[in-house]
Amino acid sequence: MIDLGHGGGNGSGTRTAVLGTAGARFAGSRQRYLPVLATLALLALMYGLGAVNYEGFSDTQVLLNVLIDNAFLLVVAVGMTFVILTGGIDLSVGAVVALTTMISASLLEQRGWPPGVVLPLVLLIGAVFGLAMGCVIHFFEIQPFIATLAGMFLARGLCYVISTDSIPITDSFWTSMAQGKLRAGGFFVSISVLIALVVVLVAAYVLAYTRLGRDVYAVGGNPQSALLMGLPVGRTRIAVYTISGFCSALGGVLLSFYMLSGYGLHATGLELDAIAAVVIGGTLLTGGSGYLFGTVLGVLVLGLIQTIITFQGDLSSWWTKIVIGVLLAVFILLQRAVARRAP
Repeated sequence: MIDLGHGGGNGSGTRTAVLGTAGARFAGSRQRYLPVLATLALLALMYGLGAVNYEGFSDTQVLLNVLIDNAFLLVVAVGMTFVILTGGIDLSVGAVVALTTMISASLLEQRGWPPGVVLPLVLLIGAVFGLAMGCVIHFFEIQPFIATLAGMFLARGLCYVISTDSIPITDSFWTSMAQGKLRAGGFFVSISVLIALVVVLVAAYVLAYTRLGRDVYAVGGNPQSALLMGLPVGRTRIAVYTISGFCSALGGVLLSFYMLSGYGLHATGLELDAIAAVVIGGTLLTGGSGYLFGTVLGVLVLGLIQTIITFQGDLSSWWTKIVIGVLLAVFILLQRAVARRAP
């Protein structure tokens, strides 16, 4: 005789187990989004406080100006996001940005090269620089911190080989890109902002819908497991540093549009700002978890801090670093809390 009651008990237990697993996964998914939501809430709070306390702060153009002033940082932070998602770090990005401005200015103004040659050349140099660091990290098993620190010193030193002085850029294409604006409804953004947003969209698509994106998350989550699964761990690590080098070079081009000069001291400390933006945006420093949307929010938070200090008028610019330091500590603690609660 079939025991209907016993069979029903098994079915109920199975359903309960399935629902429990689904609930755990849903809770884990919500926890992964928590750092990004916290960044979004912080951005909204900062903007609200600024709008209440400072006249003219609520103007939409103020927020657009944050993007205009930080378009180059956003592009560099996109490349840094790829690197940190794999559990790595890239300390060379600021120096590569400066080197890009120096090479561009030197070739345009001192050598008379056309922009159509200079632009792809400097982007290629940045990508090859990142590729070289990725190969050193993978094939020689050098810690990313050490390899990219060496890359930072190398790139910054090459800047002063080219020139110890600032080189103004007067090329017509560069000046037109610097002065060009896209207007709509009384508001405007620079061409650099449009380029930065395109980079964000392309990078977000790569991370969400391509094999490389899946490999990046897998390598950052657990490189040993990814290797056992047959994933190209070495190739993925090399690829993310190549992407970071390319984004750094593109960020250097955008900075040269913004400054209209090349200088070895450009972008000093930019690598720390990029790392801060990525971490404040919710990407785990240990890798495997994070979203590009969070990085965009992180860049906006950094830019809004500078804007608030500017509107205040009587605060030193060093307060920017102090506030960023506090926010970094808070978000790192938040990440640790989320990681401990994850199922």
